[in-house]
Amino acid sequence: MGIRIGICGVGAFAGSFIPLFKAHPDVENVVLCDLDAEKLASRSEEFVIPDTCPSLDALCAMDVDAIAIITQHHLHGPQAVQALEAGKHVYSAVPSAITLEEITKLVETVEKTGQIYMIGETSYYYPCAIYCRSRFQSGDFGHIVYGEAEYYHDYIHGMYDVAKWRHGEEWERYFGMPPLFYPTHSTSMIVSVTGAHVTHVSGMGFVDRHEDNLYAREDNIWKNPFSNETMLCRMSDGSVARISEFRRIGHPGTVGMRLYGTEAGYEEQVNSKSWITKDRASCEDLRQALACRDIQVEQGQMAKVTSEDGTHKGVSSVHDVARLPIDFAGLPNGHNGSHQFLVDDFVKACVSGCTPPNDVWSAARYLIPGLVAHQSALNHGELMEVPDLGQPR
Repeated sequence: MGIRIGICGVGAFAGSFIPLFKAHPDVENVVLCDLDAEKLASRSEEFVIPDTCPSLDALCAMDVDAIAIITQHHLHGPQAVQALEAGKHVYSAVPSAITLEEITKLVETVEKTGQIYMIGETSYYYPCAIYCRSRFQSGDFGHIVYGEAEYYHDYIHGMYDVAKWRHGEEWERYFGMPPLFYPTHSTSMIVSVTGAHVTHVSGMGFVDRHEDNLYAREDNIWKNPFSNETMLCRMSDGSVARISEFRRIGHPGTVGMRLYGTEAGYEEQVNSKSWITKDRASCEDLRQALACRDIQVEQGQMAKVTSEDGTHKGVSSVHDVARLPIDFAGLPNGHNGSHQFLVDDFVKACVSGCTPPNDVWSAARYLIPGLVAHQSALNHGELMEVPDLGQPR
């Protein structure tokens, strides 16, 4: 018997996940939920999913086992708590919350209810993170010395349109969330590889000087002057990490990382990925190994493929596609091959009752350093302690 899942929020991003939840062999039924009745009806028709629901309140009262929350950023924390308290397992898009109080309440609610919670952190399944986890677990890095990760996403790359679409005529009041309130694509790359968490941070910010003057508006809800923020982190394993979240930058955009140990390291820049060691002759070009492409389904599985396209979409050689449901072959993927693995992780956790990767404690360790570092940046770089909410009990 499969699980019944409701998907709350059926906008553009949800469109990448709805067909995966629908196709998963352990999902018995999907219910679509959105406040926008017209959008809801359109998605219901597009994905041939007849069961719909007009609100999260109504969805929490329905006979579903789990709810996937793919709504606006500032709603995720409270909505996840509501669903958990209603007895539902929760999958949430990032970020998990936007305040320390919200993420603390979220962790407490998971611990109280015993429900499954998983943050849909795409960077966890980026090829570079998978590759570095494997090399780290094999001891190839030695002791970690230093890591770097960043999310560069200039606002001209579609973010103005997203803000207008989400907030309508009041979009300028909601524009410009502190970049370090959305750190998880970057922090997760270091934390998920080494298992170390941030203990102290010092944050610095670039005061925005763009001609649109959006960050300087007095009626902006965030009261945030910074379009770019960087934090220097002291890690629990004794290493140091630098995390940068930039929204005004002359760059095509990236989520990337570098990680250095006492014996070897991983390094990347635009169009370059390498394993490096002290011996220059043993350095390895990883561009082909970590490139995402469509990979043919193994011959023994071909008879089980239900789509005409017998390929796993947008994955690399380091992705373990053999563990994915064959039902996913030919279906959309995204964010460097991560979407299908995230959906499979969550559904399997709901069925088995086992804690998934990217659990609520991991979500807290991905998020909290950025929240504290933003305050540090407002305090001119003050070194601040980062509270840790622990790990699975």
